Amino acid sequence: MNKKVFLSLALATSMFTATAQQVAPAIPRDEKIEQQVEAWLQKMTLEEKIGQMCELTIDVLQQRTNPFEGLNMENLKVADLQKILKKYGIEKEFDLSGGIPDKDVMMKIYMRIQGIESQKGFQLSEAMLDSVIGKYKVGSILNVPNGKAQTVQKWQEIIKRIQEKSMEEIGIPCIYGVDQIHGTTYTLGGTFFPQGVNMGATFNRELTRRGAEISAYETKAGSIPWTYAPVTDLGRDPRWPRMWENYGEDCYLNAEMGREAVLGYQGNDPNHIGDNSVAACMKHYMGYGVPVSGKDRTPSSITEQDMREKHFAPYLEMVKNGALSVLVNSAMNNGLPFHANYELLTEWLKNDLNWDGMIVTDWADINNLYSRDHIAKDKKEAIKLAINAGIDMSMDPYDWKFCTLLKELVEEGEVPMSRIDDTVRRVLRLKYRLNLFEKPYYDLKDFPLFGSAEHAAAALKAAEESLVLLKNTDGILPLAKGKKILLTGPNANSMRSLNGGWSYTWQGSNAEDCSEPYNTILEAFTNKFGAENIIYEAGVTYNEKGNWWDENAPEIEKAVAAAAQADYIVACIGENSYCETPGNLTDLTLSENQRNLVKALAKTGKPIILVLNEGRPRIIADIEPLSKAVVNVMLPGNYGGDALANLVAGDSNFSGKMPYTYPKEINSLITYDYKPCEHIGKQMEGAYNYDAVVNVQWAFGYGLSYTTFAYSNLKVDKTSFTADDVLTFTVDVKNTGNRVGKESVLLFSSDLVASLTPDNRRLRAFDKVELQPGETKTVTLKVKGSDLAFVGYDGKWILEEGDFRMQVGDQVVGVACSQTKKWDTPNK
Repeated sequence: MNKKVFLSLALATSMFTATAQQVAPAIPRDEKIEQQVEAWLQKMTLEEKIGQMCELTIDVLQQRTNPFEGLNMENLKVADLQKILKKYGIEKEFDLSGGIPDKDVMMKIYMRIQGIESQKGFQLSEAMLDSVIGKYKVGSILNVPNGKAQTVQKWQEIIKRIQEKSMEEIGIPCIYGVDQIHGTTYTLGGTFFPQGVNMGATFNRELTRRGAEISAYETKAGSIPWTYAPVTDLGRDPRWPRMWENYGEDCYLNAEMGREAVLGYQGNDPNHIGDNSVAACMKHYMGYGVPVSGKDRTPSSITEQDMREKHFAPYLEMVKNGALSVLVNSAMNNGLPFHANYELLTEWLKNDLNWDGMIVTDWADINNLYSRDHIAKDKKEAIKLAINAGIDMSMDPYDWKFCTLLKELVEEGEVPMSRIDDTVRRVLRLKYRLNLFEKPYYDLKDFPLFGSAEHAAAALKAAEESLVLLKNTDGILPLAKGKKILLTGPNANSMRSLNGGWSYTWQGSNAEDCSEPYNTILEAFTNKFGAENIIYEAGVTYNEKGNWWDENAPEIEKAVAAAAQADYIVACIGENSYCETPGNLTDLTLSENQRNLVKALAKTGKPIILVLNEGRPRIIADIEPLSKAVVNVMLPGNYGGDALANLVAGDSNFSGKMPYTYPKEINSLITYDYKPCEHIGKQMEGAYNYDAVVNVQWAFGYGLSYTTFAYSNLKVDKTSFTADDVLTFTVDVKNTGNRVGKESVLLFSSDLVASLTPDNRRLRAFDKVELQPGETKTVTLKVKGSDLAFVGYDGKWILEEGDFRMQVGDQVVGVACSQTKKWDTPNK
């Protein structure tokens, strides 16, 4: 079987498919770049080519200090050890009166010295540079030194030296990549934007593009040319620990925001990335957000229809707009790991789209093909499967054996030279597009706006527009001035929980010192309402020395006692930060301690405002009725506390809308585009009552404001259409309240009858408008007829003759497709 698979892959890699020949290049061909790439290819050795395909973590290049170097550890003398202790100023910390201590004490001495050395900051090892770049010709380095954000000056120092070495040894620059997914999150002093789920809640394309522009500018200030973003996995399972990294559950919303992010990162010319821009890396390709178990990096079971129609949609849109690279889903679908899936990597992405960008693995995922997934017997076979499937660069990340094993595979004929050359073209092309040959590193003085007030203002605006007001009984918000406010809950005084993961550190933990200049919710409320009006008693706190979900013994009675002095209670509840697999959980219900805190406070009779600060929706059905107001802040970043204070005080107005469906019950998880027969929520009444009951806490697209909006006069320019038509909808939106406000206008479609059971409804267009009190604006929304097509049972796109229901707000209009069209191409 393996031989058959190899032969088919080798044959496929030696020729372009007919589809690729017929499709215009996704990125226009630049002849100068292609000539430069070919010139390099002709003179590179096999070792140099393979080195370009390897990516190692920066930790491999770290200078490691061995304080005992040159000493005979089997016959270590007390005098020698005393010299070492004195050198580091720790001679008084360890007693050597009894001679050389035992192994445990020696290890403590070693770790104490390593701690002292680490205070000097990250240092590159010239010897390791000689091995990694000089010998193995490695073409890419990634990640953050010591796992924590660095100063921009340190980034400059590290990358400049790596580039000098790379140009000296190979003549080809290194490409350095970092996961700065919501702003400049691994550079101290850089600007944080809200996490992706918050940006989805803004329904504001302009904010997403601007955030990516600022992130690119500040990332480039550290000479980093490549960021592993945007994240456009569809967050369709709230159990999944990466729900917060993408733009929500809907494929159209992710496609729109993903496109804006790509254009923000890269600019408008993907062949010539400017000095203030970086290469985007779409991730995680694809279907990552719907694991059957709800756990990270576990199998999915996605149909071909859903994969093509929904999960592929954001990547298709981003590729069409010049995205230069993609990072692959770590898991598997229907038993086949994505890193070995030739159909999805090579056919769908490269051939069908005629895309000449680069595919990089996720962390050590080629290793997983044999160590975890058991579709290869060892690393060598795993490399063969992945490279022949379409992988261009292996994020290995600690082991350069990839280079020696791949060389063996080529020499043995197991990986064709044509595949190596195609891969290296893609890597070199990316480096030329980034102008790395001319400018492998940059000068900080050319980035005067790094961490500027201008960038902070943009991040604050994004945070304000991302917060969602879910409940406001009796108009309790904005809070009346001069009243006493009890701030309580474990998230009230935590920057870590506002930022989430990928924030200074991978898990967002151990980083409070990095975020010192910014305001927690407590600090922001104190600034906004005055210290004399703020009472703080957490009641429940996180155990920062334990797992992210661990809480200390609750002190609920203290919060209840403090409530006696308060007019309002603002309970800041939710989750501590986490990232990826460590964020897996077994129960989506909010912690018992936090729910008990709210229940006890409710008995005081004081009005409660719930602030939900969480990366995914935690079930709160038992405490939501106890509140007068609910605000979902999700993960709004360093300016989230200020944004919340501005909104609660009424200095700004809420305009966020839910980018996902908020569940009410643990076994009733659903998305807004459910099938009509899905039955969740209440148990069926009667043996034959099969009507679907959808029971959710808050719906996708829901969100309140301090003002009100009325919709009227929904019209469409044609009620009968074909696949080639563009439908133009207009609707009047009026601000019927007494405050200025912004409204996200969402257009949904419902296919009334189809050959496959249609989704309940689908988001097809949106826009965001600002209206003064009493003002009316006509909003125009356009939808291509072809956008209303779906993928049929045979895997082909089809638009069927028949009726559609189109809805904006409470306005409905009908349109009808007059002619069925079926596509014979993979994409419309």
